[in-house]
Amino acid sequence: MTQQLRTDVVTNPPKLNKMPFGRWFSEIGIRHVVGIFAVIYAGFPILYVVSTSLIPGATLTGSNQLFSALSSANYEALGNTNFWTWLGNTLQIGIITSIATVLMGAAAAYAFSRFRFSGRRMGLISLLVIQMFPQILAFVAIFLLLMTLGYVWPPLGLNSKLALICVYLGGALGANTFLMYGFFNTIPREIDEAAKIDGASHAQIYWTIILRLVAPILAVVGLLSFIGTFNDFVIAKVILQSEQNWTLAVGMYQWVSSQMEQNWGQFAAGAVIGSIPILLLFLFLQRYIVGGLTAGSVKG
Repeated sequence: MTQQLRTDVVTNPPKLNKMPFGRWFSEIGIRHVVGIFAVIYAGFPILYVVSTSLIPGATLTGSNQLFSALSSANYEALGNTNFWTWLGNTLQIGIITSIATVLMGAAAAYAFSRFRFSGRRMGLISLLVIQMFPQILAFVAIFLLLMTLGYVWPPLGLNSKLALICVYLGGALGANTFLMYGFFNTIPREIDEAAKIDGASHAQIYWTIILRLVAPILAVVGLLSFIGTFNDFVIAKVILQSEQNWTLAVGMYQWVSSQMEQNWGQFAAGAVIGSIPILLLFLFLQRYIVGGLTAGSVKG
C-alpha cells in the first residue's frame, strides 16, 4: 500500500496553485521593477563619476562612453596639488564638529528631558523657531562677527578652522538638540530612579546608562553632522581664505570654476577618494542606525 502511494506521487505529482501573472505583477513584480529602477537611478551617477576619474583629460561631455579608457593618471595628479591637505582639513573639521555636536546636543537634550527649570519651555520653543530661518541669512553677520573677533583673538577670526567649527556647532546645535530631546523622552524615568536608589549621581546616570541607551540617535546625529560638514561649501568659502586651510569642497571647486581650465577628470578622482570616509563611517554606524529604526517595534 505504501509502495503504491509512493508510485502515485512520483507519476502524478501534486499540481501547485500558480498565481496568475497579472496578480503576481500587481502584488510582487511591481516591487522588483521599482527596486531595479531605484538602483539604476542611484547608481548611474556614481558609475559615471568613477568612469570619468579613470579617463585621462576627461571632460564633462566627453565621457559619455563609460570606461572607454582605464588610467590612474588623474589619481596620480592629485599628488601634485594640495588635495591631501584639503582632505586632512576636512576630516579634522568634520570629526571635531560631529563629536562636539553629539556631546553638546546630548547634554542639552538630557537637561531638557530630565530636569524642570524656569525657561525650559521657552528654550525648547526658541530652538524650534530658530530653525525656521535659513542659515544663508546669517552669512553677513557671521562674516562681520568673525572679522571683529579676529582683531581681538586671531584664532576665532577669519581664515581659522576653529572659527569654522564654532559656526558649524552654533548652526547644528538647535536642530540636533530638539531631535535628541524626543529620543531621550522615550527612555523610562524609572531607570533613573532605580539608579538613584543605588546611589548613582546624575553624572553617573548620564554617562554610564543614558548615553548607552540612546546610542542609535547619537550615531544618526553624528553621521548627519559629519556629512553636512564634509559637504559644506558656502560657509567654508566665506570663512576660509587661505589655500592651506581650504576644505575639500572649496579646494576642488577651483579645478572646475574657470571656464577655460576645467579639469573634470581630476575633480572626479578627488570626488571618488573624498567619498570613501563617508562610506566607511556609514558602514561602521549602520548597525546603530538600524537598531534605532527598529527600537521599540517589539516589546519583550
